[in-house]
Amino acid sequence: MAVGFKDYYEVLGVARDARDEEIRSAYRKLARTYHPDVNKDPDAEDRFKEISEAYEVLRDPEKRERYDRLGANWRAGQDVSGAPGYEDLFRQGAFGDSVRVQFGEESGFSDFFQSLFGGRGAARGGSGVDGFTTRGADHEAVLELSLAEAAAGGKRRLSLADGRSYEVTIPTGVRDGQRIRLAGEGGRGHGGGPSGDLFLRVRIQPDPRFRLEGYDLHLNLPVSPWEAALGATVPVPTLTGTARVRVPAGSSSGRRLRLRGQGMPDAQGGHGDLYAAVQIMVPKKLSRKEHKLFEQLADASKFDPREVRS
Repeated sequence: MAVGFKDYYEVLGVARDARDEEIRSAYRKLARTYHPDVNKDPDAEDRFKEISEAYEVLRDPEKRERYDRLGANWRAGQDVSGAPGYEDLFRQGAFGDSVRVQFGEESGFSDFFQSLFGGRGAARGGSGVDGFTTRGADHEAVLELSLAEAAAGGKRRLSLADGRSYEVTIPTGVRDGQRIRLAGEGGRGHGGGPSGDLFLRVRIQPDPRFRLEGYDLHLNLPVSPWEAALGATVPVPTLTGTARVRVPAGSSSGRRLRLRGQGMPDAQGGHGDLYAAVQIMVPKKLSRKEHKLFEQLADASKFDPREVRS
């Protein structure tokens, strides 16, 4: 496939000496206009791909410098136009079809040559350069999920910077760091070789309420001094809503209350547990009546929290 030279500055509508802020501002404006989820024009997806490709190059100081210096040959990182076999490779589009993932890792120019001439994925007998076929490079992107989304699983729409969009099936109870494989959606193969895969690495965002340990969830459960002393049934948040738990009379801060089956789901269809740690909270400001009642309690009570008990 012949590859035409694209003027990335012209694609974004900025001057060649544009500052980083100008490039970023131009990209955001154009991306909002041409994103396929917003613009249903048949040409919008191709336009969005061009905009994203231009931005990926011009926002990176090293890539931008190579592009300014080498033009159409910038991907090579150096001027290799005189190297044997270069023209054949260029006509086949070897330097023009790399997939730009919005976030994550991507294979470099040296990796391409390694796979093409004896590295990973190379095999003889194909129709590629000098009889080689190469499998496309695998790519990886980060898929950020809330704790509730990871627990529930289901389908989610994911859009990449190159304009591709997928409906991804997220396993119920997916773990932080787990990878979801999209077969054949990585880098294109060469010489008739198969495409690589796209791996989505799950990153579970911190939750303001819960701490995840294995499949168990932990949280602090605020209770008043009288609830802790007298006992009470209080609400406690869960991943799917709210449950109620009994705080036994005489509970001190740190006492753990267990809610069975209210943790994260596992691959076998089970669930972890939810542990609520009692945290006694004292009013910052007392009314006159409250102050008097606490004084009366202090006078009447023989309890000494500093007394060592066996």
